[in-house]
Amino acid sequence: MYRTQLLRSQNQCLFQQQHALLVRSLSSTVTKFSKFGDIPLAPPDKILGITEAFNNDSNPNKINLGVGAYRDNSGRPIIFPSVKEAEKILLQKETEKEYTPIIGSKKFQNIVKNFIFNNSNKDANGKQLIDDGRIVTSQTISGTGSLRVIADFLNRFYDTSKKILVPKPTWANHVAVFKDAGLKPEFYTYYETSQNDLDFENLQKSLKSQPKGSIILLHACCHNPTGMDLTNEQWDQVLQIIQDQQFYPLVDMAYQGFASGKPYQDIDLIRKLTKLANENKIPEFALCQSFAKNMGLYGERTGSLSIITSSASKSKAIESQLKKLIRPIYSSPPIHGSKIVEVIFDESSGLLPQWLSELDQVVGRLNTVRQKLYDNLDKTNYNWDHLLKQRGMFVYTGLSPEQVAELRSKYSVYATDDGRFSISGINDGNVEYLANAINEVIKK
Repeated sequence: MYRTQLLRSQNQCLFQQQHALLVRSLSSTVTKFSKFGDIPLAPPDKILGITEAFNNDSNPNKINLGVGAYRDNSGRPIIFPSVKEAEKILLQKETEKEYTPIIGSKKFQNIVKNFIFNNSNKDANGKQLIDDGRIVTSQTISGTGSLRVIADFLNRFYDTSKKILVPKPTWANHVAVFKDAGLKPEFYTYYETSQNDLDFENLQKSLKSQPKGSIILLHACCHNPTGMDLTNEQWDQVLQIIQDQQFYPLVDMAYQGFASGKPYQDIDLIRKLTKLANENKIPEFALCQSFAKNMGLYGERTGSLSIITSSASKSKAIESQLKKLIRPIYSSPPIHGSKIVEVIFDESSGLLPQWLSELDQVVGRLNTVRQKLYDNLDKTNYNWDHLLKQRGMFVYTGLSPEQVAELRSKYSVYATDDGRFSISGINDGNVEYLANAINEVIKK
């Protein structure tokens, strides 16, 4: 019996050795005949990597302040009740799932134009642009898809410059999207980290030093990541520089409604641009917009791109080229999210006032949490007043990467290395724990 077991053991060992040799041989053969060569591992996405680390943390007090998606006071994601009601209506009335046209349904396009540029029948300048056929609107795959489409479009047809000026700091994916599309991002001064405040004087200087005809990225409201927006007077000064330098404005509006709780109050920049467009002072610009945040349609990927043109004939040419550009990428956009938007804005549904009220409540909770965090922070050695100046879903704390790392390792508080906190991850149950953790880190 012992001899039999020994033979089996020897045979098993021999088999394992042969198997290892075979695997190495096959691996060598695959590498030899691979057409891709050595493909390096790409670094993980910083924000999604934070969520993965958070999920693997066993600390019951852990807090995720990385991803910019709304959570309620219990720390759970929500679906707006108005969105649920819209889906019920769709369930009863929807009769087909046919493809939408390449740039989306006309109904969706008209809703976006009226909602943003005409301020739901309150803005004469926006209405004039619509009536003159000077706005081309396309449904896109949310805000990121909108940015990529306009970046590709500008790379093909904007022959004045490939340089796009972006604020420092800005959402990290802005630079990635523009680079991949062939544009050349370059930072302009925006925020002074040592003062935790907008650096408006140097912002103006840096813009005035840039070549004429450059593209410039502007955040409409709730600047990501700082939460620090320009005042009306400051916007007027920046828009004058844009006129003088003949820049092409590209506006990113991902957080409409999150500044004030009221979407119609968060579009002052758009109102100023539509007025200047009608006066032919800034005759052309583009707007990337998303319903991901203000309707909670994150996974539905519902957004739009609008290009304001100098004439109706120019609009026709631009629309034709948008179709040609989008067709080989994704052919046509998804329809469920856009249909939800259409139902909510349909007067017969009665859901528009409900959605506006729900959005106001969401922003109200964020403002309450922001104040509670501020109230619980130790101000002996650190001035936290900048938190109350910032607006939207984020607070730009001013914490260093080392302090953020300490929060993560010692207290299981997960945020981006630049100290940006998504305050939707803060609630009544964890705000004191978070503040105490920050206070401990700041002491050192």
